[in-house]
Amino acid sequence: MDLNSDIKTLKGVGEKTAALFNRVGVFSLWDLLMYVPRDYELLPPIISCSGLRGGESAAVLLTVKTEPRVIHVKHLSILSVTAADGSGNAVILKWFNSPYLKKILKPGFTRVFYGRAGMHNSAIELEHPRFFDKEEYEKLTGVMQPVYALTKGLSSKSIKSAVDKVLKECAIEDFLSPKEREELGLMELLPAIRTLHSPAEREDIIRARKRISFNEFLEFILNIKRIKAEKGNTVNSFIIPVSAAAGRISESLPYSLTASQKKAFSDIMRDMGGECPMNRLLQGDTGSGKTIVAFLAMAAAAENGFQAAIMAPTEVLARQHAEKLRSLIKKAGLPFRTVLLTGSLSAKERREARAEIESGEAQLIVGTHALIQEGVIFKDLALAVTDEQHRFGVKQRETLSGGSPEDSGQSISEKIPHVLVMSATPIPRTLAIILYGDLDISIMDEMPEKRLPIKNCVVGTDYRKTAYSFILKEIEKGHQAYVICPMVEASEAVGSENISDYSEKLRSIFGAKVRVGLLHGRMKNREKNEVMERFASGVIDVLVSTTVVEVGVDVPNATVMMIENAERFGLSSLHQIRGRVGRGGSQGYCIFVDTSGKEKENNRLSILNKTNDGFRIADEDLKLRGPGDLFGIRQSGDMDFRVADIYNDADMLRLAADFSKRISRETTAKLEKYAHYAGNVTL
Repeated sequence: MDLNSDIKTLKGVGEKTAALFNRVGVFSLWDLLMYVPRDYELLPPIISCSGLRGGESAAVLLTVKTEPRVIHVKHLSILSVTAADGSGNAVILKWFNSPYLKKILKPGFTRVFYGRAGMHNSAIELEHPRFFDKEEYEKLTGVMQPVYALTKGLSSKSIKSAVDKVLKECAIEDFLSPKEREELGLMELLPAIRTLHSPAEREDIIRARKRISFNEFLEFILNIKRIKAEKGNTVNSFIIPVSAAAGRISESLPYSLTASQKKAFSDIMRDMGGECPMNRLLQGDTGSGKTIVAFLAMAAAAENGFQAAIMAPTEVLARQHAEKLRSLIKKAGLPFRTVLLTGSLSAKERREARAEIESGEAQLIVGTHALIQEGVIFKDLALAVTDEQHRFGVKQRETLSGGSPEDSGQSISEKIPHVLVMSATPIPRTLAIILYGDLDISIMDEMPEKRLPIKNCVVGTDYRKTAYSFILKEIEKGHQAYVICPMVEASEAVGSENISDYSEKLRSIFGAKVRVGLLHGRMKNREKNEVMERFASGVIDVLVSTTVVEVGVDVPNATVMMIENAERFGLSSLHQIRGRVGRGGSQGYCIFVDTSGKEKENNRLSILNKTNDGFRIADEDLKLRGPGDLFGIRQSGDMDFRVADIYNDADMLRLAADFSKRISRETTAKLEKYAHYAGNVTL
C-alpha cells in the first residue's frame, strides 16, 4: 500500500467523504494515519435516568416518546425529543445543527444515548448525545475510545474505520534500529501509530505519542541543519551598511525606541553588513515593537538600492503593514515606493504589482502567501521578513528567501537575501536555540513606554454576568472587545463553549445596541478578511472568535479580552491571545474563565495574573507540564507539527536534537525514505 496515495483510493471513501477528509487536512493515506485523536474517552456503564447528574456525561437506555421538534435561532437549529427509560423517567434529548436526525428519531426508537447531562427549567437534558445499539455500546464500555477533531458530516467512528483499513494493509519500515530504539527508550514506529488510534491504556498513548513527536522533531532539526549548512557557505551579495533612512524614520516616530528595539536593530545591521547573509530570529511578546524594527531594516535595504519584502500571515495584517509602512516613509520624507500583493487583489492589480516588483520600481513589498506564488519575480530582493513564521513553515520561509524556487515554481532572485524571522511565540530560550537552529536570536523583552500592563483576572462561570456588564461599559466608552471560545460549533465534544451559540447568546444579552461579529478558521479567506476589516474599522463592537485572532489584526481600540474555557489552552497561547488588547493608549483587560472547577487548573491559570512577561510564562508553562498533560491543552500555532508540541514534548525535542548530532548514515538513508511519505520535510 502506497501511503502517498489519495484518500479516495481507500475502499469506502468516495468523492463526498474525501471532501470531508480534505476539510480537516487529510488528503493522503499517510495524512489519515497522522490524524491522531485529540482526546480519548472511556464510555461509562449504562445507568437509569434517576442517576443523571448535571454537568456529568452519562449513558442511558432510552426510547423516544415524541416527534422531533426543530427550532431555529438565526444560524443555529436545535432539534429536541422527549425520551424515557424503562421506569418511565423522562429526559429531553437535544442536538445542535443536526436536522437530518429528524428522519431517525421517531417515537419508539430505542438506543443507548451518551452525552452530557444538564438542567433547563427544572427538566434534565442530554446535550448533543451520540447513540448506539445496546449490544454495540456494551462491547465498547470500558474500552478507551478515540475522539477526533471533526467537521460536519464526519464522525469519529468513520475516521476510526478508515484508519483501521489502512493499518490492516500497510507496512512501514522503522528508520530506527532495535538498538537505537532501546537506547532512546522509544517504541517501534508502526505499533506506535496503531496505539494512538487504538490504545489499551493511557500510559500506552503517552509512549506512542512520544515516538511520533520524536520523529517530527528529528526531521525538523535535520532539515534546519541542512538549510544552515547550505547558507553557511553563501557569500553576502547584499552588503548593507548603517542606514541614514532608518535614522530619519526613528526621529519621526512619536515615541522613542526601547533599549531592546535598538539592540535588535543593531544586531540586524551588523549581520547585513557581514560576510554571510543574515539569518536572524526576532523574538518578542505581542506589542513589543518587532514590526517597526523590521521596517527600519527594510528602509536600510531600500536606501542601498535593493528591495525588501515582508510576508504577513493574514491579508488584513498585510494591509495594515502596508498602510503603516507608507505612512512612516512619507512622514520621514523618503522616496521609497511600497507595493501590496495579496490574493484578493484583482487580476489587473496583481499584474501591476508584479510588474513593479520585477522592474524594481517597488523597493518595499508587503504581502501574504501571494509573495511566494508562481509569477512573482524580484529584481533585487535583499531582505525577506516573515511575520509569525510558525504560520508558514520552513519550506515557505526557505522559498521566500531564495532556497527552494523549484518547490513553488516561482522565479526569485538568484542571490540569497538576508532573512529576518519575527515571532511572538514565547518559547523558552533553551528550546528556541534548537527549533531555530539556522537562525541567530535577538530577544525583545520590554514593552514600549506608552503601553499599560494588561489587568488580568481568573474567574469561574458565576462571574460571566459581571463580565458582560463590564464589556458593555467598555463599549459605551467607545472601546471594543474580543470573546474567545475553543470551538466553532456544538458537537459531540460537549462541555466547551462554541462561537456559534455564544455569539447568539451575546446578541440576546446585549441587544441591538451592541454589534456582535463572528470569526473562525473554517471561514473562507474573503469572509475572514471582511469580518476583521469590519472589526478593525469599528463596525463590530464584540468579536466572538476562535484563536484565529491570535495574529490576525491589530485593533488598538480593543480593550477587553474574555477567554472562555481558558483551562483548555496552554499558558503561552493564552498570553499571546491577550496580547491583542491594550495596544492603544487605553487600559487593557483580560478575563480568563475557568470552567473546570478544579483547583489545579485555577492555580495554573493564576500565573497569568502574576506576570505579563511571555518568556517567564513560557518557562512556568514548561515546568508545569508532565507526561499526563498530553491532551486538552494545546498551544496554538507552534510550528507546523501534526502531533508534537514544543511544551508537552520538550523532552523529545531535546532527545531528537541530541540524536541528530550522532545519527548514522544508515539511519539517515532510512529516514529519507520515511520522509517521502511523511511529506512534511525535505531531507
